[in-house]
Amino acid sequence: MSLAPRAVLVHRTTEYEELLGRHGTHGQAAFFLSARGRSVDAVRARHERTHRALAEVAAAVPLTWRQTRVERADLDRFLFGPEDVVVVVGQDGLVANAAKYLTGQPVIGIDADPGRNPGVLVRHRADRARRLLPYAAGDGATVDELTMVEAVTDDAQRLLALNEIYVGPRGHQTARYTLDLDAAGLPPEAQASSGVLVGTGTGSTGWLRSLWEQRSSALALPAPADARLAWFVREAWPSPATGTSRVEGLLDPGQGLRLTVESDRLVVFGDGVESDALELTWGQTVRLAVAGPRLRLVH
Repeated sequence: MSLAPRAVLVHRTTEYEELLGRHGTHGQAAFFLSARGRSVDAVRARHERTHRALAEVAAAVPLTWRQTRVERADLDRFLFGPEDVVVVVGQDGLVANAAKYLTGQPVIGIDADPGRNPGVLVRHRADRARRLLPYAAGDGATVDELTMVEAVTDDAQRLLALNEIYVGPRGHQTARYTLDLDAAGLPPEAQASSGVLVGTGTGSTGWLRSLWEQRSSALALPAPADARLAWFVREAWPSPATGTSRVEGLLDPGQGLRLTVESDRLVVFGDGVESDALELTWGQTVRLAVAGPRLRLVH
């Protein structure tokens, strides 16, 4: 007997809740902000809009379904099931935070604060949840299958990301490594830089795009559903021992970018979440390429 669908509502702690956690009471939080020329009212209003959106989505879940909630900080400990319909209530970045823990479940992005978010991934308002939930669970749901990027180390550690993966130093030191491209027909190049970024078409609207614009790159950045990746080396430094001839490019399906560590410690993290990072030490290699899984984002 198959299980009824489960609606998993993904959310994050609001700025107002973080302020209360730090200062204890609304009054103390208000005093802290007012001393810096800011008002707590706008922060509280955003908190209330988010919770209204969560309540509206929760009320829209069909009565025959199961439902649960998971906070962003607990995603790495939450077990998603194949029958889940994942509803992300918040910002675009929260969809990316959840994506790497999924295995093909449909995702509905609900914009909890319309007008403040670009709405690239949180495409829907809360009042559409009642229609979208049964639609997403059905066989005929239309979804965008968004490309993801993965990093795999030589000791079989693996990291997935929807936007981009960064490989580099944890602080502001210089990263030293050898860069090699699969099937490029070129010898590896030793480099010193502030890190390497490999991203998807979805990530081309964020950190990846800022690097692309900063260097006035002629690369054609991929679209979100394109099975290609773009990569950039940040601030490569030329020296007698390190080169700068390969600082950007595109990776087609099956191609990979390999980095072999030649410094004390580098980190690998995805979508800006440093707390969930892989650590690499001298001599280790990491390969970055198009991931097999895709994010199934409901229209």
